[in-house]
Amino acid sequence: MIRVSTAKGLLHHIDIGPHRLDSDVPAELGGDGAGPEPHDLFDAALGACKALTLMLYARQRGLPLEGLDVKVERDDSEERQGRYRLAVELELRGALDESQRQQLLRIADKCPVHKLMTGAEIQVDTRLSGARP
Repeated sequence: MIRVSTAKGLLHHIDIGPHRLDSDVPAELGGDGAGPEPHDLFDAALGACKALTLMLYARQRGLPLEGLDVKVERDDSEERQGRYRLAVELELRGALDESQRQQLLRIADKCPVHKLMTGAEIQVDTRLSGARP
């Protein structure tokens, strides 16, 4: 379960099991910029999933992937029209030949979050809890 609680102003704490993240909005939107905004967390989930997927795959296959950087750039200029574009750039480190690099590129698009973002119909059911102030 994930729990999001107001900390102060627009700053919120996100508890994911034993881990805590913060989320806020920039000052120009009324926040303090004390944490990433929700869109950043969404985009970061994709980058993290691709990185973990590639490292696990390389480890299982004995590929010489020593590390990687994943850069995710967002184009949300048409979000209100239903289009949200993410451009992902992979920087692979290690003594990989071109065939291995291309293999990892293909695997990157098979990470669970990529598949969720591009292939699943997501339904969100929001309701009020029984608790009242």
